[in-house]
This record gives sequence, C-alpha cells and structure tokens, in this order.
Amino acid sequence: MTPIPDTNLAERARFPLWARDVLRYGDTDRQGHVNNAVFATFCETGRVQFLIPLLPVGCSFVIARLILDYRAEIMWPGEVDIGTTVLAVGRSSFTLGQGLFVAERCVASAQSVMVLTDDETRRSTPLPEALRARLVELTAG
Repeated sequence: MTPIPDTNLAERARFPLWARDVLRYGDTDRQGHVNNAVFATFCETGRVQFLIPLLPVGCSFVIARLILDYRAEIMWPGEVDIGTTVLAVGRSSFTLGQGLFVAERCVASAQSVMVLTDDETRRSTPLPEALRARLVELTAG
C-alpha cells in the first residue's frame, strides 16, 4: 500500500480515537528533547489501545509499514495525546493515520499499515466481517 495523501493528520478534529502517554526522563537524548525513536513508541501506544479489543481469537496484528513525519520537538516533562483514525481498509490489511499532540500542537503524524495474521500459519488472513465493519465505521472522511 502506498501512503494515503492529504489526510490532514495534523488536525485534532480528524481523530475519533484517543490515547495518552507520559514523557519519561529516559526518553530524552543528549540535546534534551525526546528522542526520535520514542515517537514510534507513542504511535504504538495509540495503535495497541485501539486494536487489542478488536483482535479476533487466534489472530495477531502485525505492522507492515510505518511512515512517520516529525513536525516539532518535544521536551520533558509532559504528556502526548495520540489520535488514531482508519484511513483505508483492504482484504487482510488496513491503514491507520495518527497524530501526536502536545497541548494543541501537532508534533508528528504517522501512517501505518496493519496486517491481520493467523497465529497458526503466521500468514495474512482476511479480516472478519465484524472487524471490517468496525474499521469502516472509523474510516476518516
């Protein structure tokens, strides 16, 4: 799947689902700001809180692609709000859009392709209809 253009992921109103993470002193680097790798962890927090309740028995979600755009640095201490929306739904995969916000400022945006896999075969498997319906319901307009 290619990136989905023009998603307005820097706008808070775009996201129906929210999570929050706390900045840790250990997240900072030598320059005193939160290290770039931690931004991916923030995205993971938002994905996991959204996806775990939707996970079909005997299956797992795996991330196939992550595109992360950095918009501003983050300084410790503080919190990050993580907005998540569904951008597209395929046969066995879907694309999530996310925005990371400190107060009202968008500090990063991301797109991730998630694939549903069968735990036994370790291969992709079609999205069950109930999961597909929920994902479509949350698809950003």
